Amino acid sequence: MSLYDGPERRRNYPLLFKWYERLLEVTHTLTSTLELPVLLKTIIDAAAELTDTEAASILLVDAATGQLRFEATTNMDASQLDDIIVPIEGSVAGTIYTTRKPIVIANAAVDPRHYTKVDSQTAFVTRSILGAPLISKDKCIGVLQALNKKDAEEFTDEDVSTLETLAAQAAIAIVNARLFQQSDFIAEMVHELRTPLAALTATSHILLRSDLPSEQRSEFVATIRDETNRLAKMTTEFLDLAKLESGRARFDKQPFDIADLIHECAGVVLPQADNKHVAIHEHALGLPDVVGDRGKIKQVLLNLLTNAIKYNREGGSIYITGEAAADRLRVSVRDTGKGIPAESLPRVFEKFYRVPDSEGWS
Repeated sequence: MSLYDGPERRRNYPLLFKWYERLLEVTHTLTSTLELPVLLKTIIDAAAELTDTEAASILLVDAATGQLRFEATTNMDASQLDDIIVPIEGSVAGTIYTTRKPIVIANAAVDPRHYTKVDSQTAFVTRSILGAPLISKDKCIGVLQALNKKDAEEFTDEDVSTLETLAAQAAIAIVNARLFQQSDFIAEMVHELRTPLAALTATSHILLRSDLPSEQRSEFVATIRDETNRLAKMTTEFLDLAKLESGRARFDKQPFDIADLIHECAGVVLPQADNKHVAIHEHALGLPDVVGDRGKIKQVLLNLLTNAIKYNREGGSIYITGEAAADRLRVSVRDTGKGIPAESLPRVFEKFYRVPDSEGWS
C-alpha cells in the first residue's frame, strides 16, 4: 500500500509535508544551478533520494548521433560513462524517449526491453526500473531513471508522480544550463577574437597607403597571414572547447603505442624547431601501450610542443619524457625558455588565460 493512500493518509500528513518540502527544495536548487556537471549530479541524487531507490541515472540524446548516452549516474564515475550507449529501439530508456511517457518495470529480468548490456558493463544488477522523459518546450532531451526500489518494495503512484515532477524541472534546468554555457562561451569567444580582428583591420588600412615602402608592405602582408592563421586555429579550439563543455565530445578509446606517438609529434614540429635552432630530445623508450583517445592526446602534445618552441630561446632545447610507474604513465614536455612566473601558475588552467608579457615566457 502506498504511504499516502487509504486510512494511513491522514496519519502521514507530516511525512507527506516533509516530502513536498524536500521536492520544493530540490526544485529551487535546480533552478539556481548553471554548471551542468553539478546540475546532473544534483538531479540523480535527488531522484534516488525521493524515490527511495539504490541508484539513478540520466541519459541525454546526443545531437550529433541521435543516440542515448549516459551522462550521469549515482553508481559510476563520469570517466566510466563514455562508452555506454543505449539503443533507442528495443530499450526501456528508448521507449520512454519515443513515447514521452513514464514506465514502471517491476522485474527487469523478464522484460525484453531491459538492455542487459549496461548491467554487464557496469557490474550493476537492475531489478526494477522507474523512468520518466525529460521534456522541455515540447522537446524530449533524454530520460531520468530510478533503479531498484529499496527493501524489495514496488514503485508506487507517488514515486511515478515524483519522478515526473523532478524530470520536468530537471529538463528545464538542463536546457538553461546549456544555454548559459553557450552564451558565456560566445562572450569569451568574441572577447578573444577581437585582438586578431583588430590587428587585421589596422594592418589592412596601412596597406592601402600608397607611400608604404615595399619592405614594410611585405611585413604587413606577413602579419595578415599570421593573424589569419591564428584566427583559424582559435576557431578550431573554440569548437573543441564547446563540444567538451556541452558534453558532446566523445573519446575514442583504443590501445596505442605512446612512444610511437611521441616520436610522431616530435617529427611534426621539427621544421618549426629547426627554424629557431631548437633541439628536440626524446626519452620515451620501453613504454607500455596505453588505452585512450590517440587523436586528442596527440593534440595536447602538439600544443605543448608548439608552445615550447614559440617561447623558447634561440638555440634552446626541448625534452619530451615518458615515464611508467605502476598503473600510471606520465608524459612531460620541458623546454629551456624562461618558464611561467610563480604568480601566474594558479591560473594556467583558466580558459583563455594568457600570461602577462607572454612573449617572454614558456
